[in-house]
Amino acid sequence: VRDRVARNGEVGGRGRRGGCAQRERLKGEWLVKLPEAISNAQAMAIGTAGYTSMLSVLALEKNGVKSGSDVVVTGAAGGVGSVAIAILAKLGYRVIASTGRASEADYLKGLGADEIIDRNELSSPAKPLGKERWAGAVDCVGSHTLANVLSMTKYGGTVAACGLAQGMDLPASVAPFILRGITLYGIDSVMAPLAKREAAWAQLASDLDRTKLAAITTEVTLAEAIACGEKILAGQVRGRVVVNVNA
Repeated sequence: VRDRVARNGEVGGRGRRGGCAQRERLKGEWLVKLPEAISNAQAMAIGTAGYTSMLSVLALEKNGVKSGSDVVVTGAAGGVGSVAIAILAKLGYRVIASTGRASEADYLKGLGADEIIDRNELSSPAKPLGKERWAGAVDCVGSHTLANVLSMTKYGGTVAACGLAQGMDLPASVAPFILRGITLYGIDSVMAPLAKREAAWAQLASDLDRTKLAAITTEVTLAEAIACGEKILAGQVRGRVVVNVNA
């Protein structure tokens, strides 16, 4: 019997070609065995983005952000953000979705977001400390957005940082850390050890609503992949895109 496996991070699309090949030869240590509850198609819909979302949620749980708490998700309409909202909503968190696309409000609420805020609220230079608004955050944006998220996190809260859509810089102060005891938790989906990868996939099997996963997923053919990639870079695609390499 052949094992069903997925490859996330490690040498992925970052270090070698072949991500859209029909067959590929890989080292066993690069692979994670898929849970039985996740189909091959669902695994590709989840992808590295969904797996990163789960790592972020696990970080919040590990640091004591309880179900029922307010959690903000930045870059909410993207792949990581969309899956994070779906997971957090199923686990009982009150989700605040930050997006620059007002037209996606219904889409985000359909995933489980309780409140939508405009990304402009978070994209300008941050004050050292802002009004306390959330107990946790999944930040896919970085830069001024992450600085604002930190400044508005409640005492003892945790921010999981997993992206840099706005930039790699972090123009923040130490105030949230030394006056409110905030934890900034870095999410590395590339070199995470096997045990952490397996734990994330196991939780995805139980904590991600398959109906919502289907709702955020679009399938394209191999011939459409490059054009789709350009749309993603231009911020014109929401959720997840699966490339059908056989179509």
